[in-house]
Amino acid sequence: MLSLTAEKRDSSSKLEALREAGKMPAVFYGPKEDSTSIALNAKEFSKVWKKAGESSVVILKDASGIEHETLIHEVDIHPLSGEPRHADFYVIEKGKKVKVAVQLVFSGVSPAVKDKAGILVKVHREIEIEAAPRDLPHDLIVDISKLVEFADVIKAKDLILPKGVELKINPEEVIASIAEAKEEIEEAPAAIDMTAIEVETKGKEIKEGEAGAEAPAVKEGGDQKATDKKSSDKKPEKK
Repeated sequence: MLSLTAEKRDSSSKLEALREAGKMPAVFYGPKEDSTSIALNAKEFSKVWKKAGESSVVILKDASGIEHETLIHEVDIHPLSGEPRHADFYVIEKGKKVKVAVQLVFSGVSPAVKDKAGILVKVHREIEIEAAPRDLPHDLIVDISKLVEFADVIKAKDLILPKGVELKINPEEVIASIAEAKEEIEEAPAAIDMTAIEVETKGKEIKEGEAGAEAPAVKEGGDQKATDKKSSDKKPEKK
């Protein structure tokens, strides 16, 4: 059983000084327990928290030597360092069962994923159970090797529960399934309409009705005389 030793803490004490001393502020409370401020060894808490999570019982020994069966109820994490900086412990009432959300661990190899390129869909990553404090499991195993075809699913009722543990969700609730991977279809390039392409013509545009190049302008005088001379040189037709 995991355990931690707590020191009583004055709620008005400076938290920064406490953390600099390697300790972490916390509080414990329960149905028959008043809220009590405590301090824990920060490194020891991190070790226990990684093993217990929020579903395993932790024995909390207070300053007077009394042991409390608790669950780590909530942990405040520093946004930059990622280290826990405060924790709430819920004291379990003796002789009572408790409801907790237990993490699901997906284990094994699915033939539908391995051989048929299916995609594993994890519908639930944790489920709610009820049990006596000492019967609470840290997690539950989901065997995905049973997912052979795309139509196969694992339901809550298929999970193997430890003795004394009761499922608190609908037994028909789907825990995991297989989705068929969809192929991405590349769009074909749009057909080019050659008639819609405007071709730029070189040189001066020729308007409809114009034949050939424009005739040079006739100069006054010399050119006109030459024309008249040619006309006069023409022999008269015989009658």
